[in-house]
Amino acid sequence: MATAGSSDLAALERRLDAVLEPYRGRLEAFELYGVPYLRRSGAKAHDWFAGVSQGNKVVRFFLLPMHHHPELLDGISEGLRKRKTGASLFSFKAIDDEQLAELEALAARAFERYMTGGD
Repeated sequence: MATAGSSDLAALERRLDAVLEPYRGRLEAFELYGVPYLRRSGAKAHDWFAGVSQGNKVVRFFLLPMHHHPELLDGISEGLRKRKTGASLFSFKAIDDEQLAELEALAARAFERYMTGGD
């Protein structure tokens, strides 16, 4: 796993943003406090699903359903758990293929929960 310099952060952001690609056709894009997110059509501002943005020397992956449903995190690896820096936030300086696949699976579980109205 290579560490991300400033030029690598854009590539890392694209890689993490691709995790959300399967949901773009079913959700609407919007911004909240300058951060791009996806949400159900007509949802309130703070009822979003996920988003990706660059921070200070990291790329942030927001996933709101895990805030309301921490059981979504059951069984995740210690490596991914160490990247969790907030109730609905992972921060990455780099990501390997295993963690990316794990994040994709977590996003899929969270999407199912979100679309059934369980945030």
